[in-house]
Amino acid sequence: MTAPTDVDLQQLARSVGDRLLVRAETLVTAESCTGGWIAKTCTDVAGSSRWFQGGVVAYSNPLKVAFLDVPESLLAQHGAVSEAVVRAMAAGALARTGSTVAVAVSGVAGPDGGTVDKPVGTVWLAWAWREKDSSLRTETRRERFPGGRDEVRRWAVRCALERLLTE
Repeated sequence: MTAPTDVDLQQLARSVGDRLLVRAETLVTAESCTGGWIAKTCTDVAGSSRWFQGGVVAYSNPLKVAFLDVPESLLAQHGAVSEAVVRAMAAGALARTGSTVAVAVSGVAGPDGGTVDKPVGTVWLAWAWREKDSSLRTETRRERFPGGRDEVRRWAVRCALERLLTE
């Protein structure tokens, strides 16, 4: 299986933008292992400022705490690559920006850093939607993507954006 190309990702981002515009929603990203690639893919689309507010690249744990309000206790208990942490990252991104939709990603892109429990290619994703009553609805998913560092990150970007099209 071949990883998505830049063209594939840009077409996907364009579709996400079209959907968000129709729904009068805005997107924010909270990224770790993708290093801002989701945000880059969104801003590659002309006119994305109408639906994309921006993103936070919180690669280190201290920045996850400082910029996204991820509790240190979650990082200590579960590690950065975990359901609890991406859920908190997405919630923090929404709280900090006032956006209506957030996507958060944290993973082990490799080539190092993998463990038995979290091998290279393990990526946790979270999507959060602000409901009309201001409550949050969050969905998470754990994936194990194939390939090297670049491919793992490309698959993560694709997965993050694709889910926004099925909402």
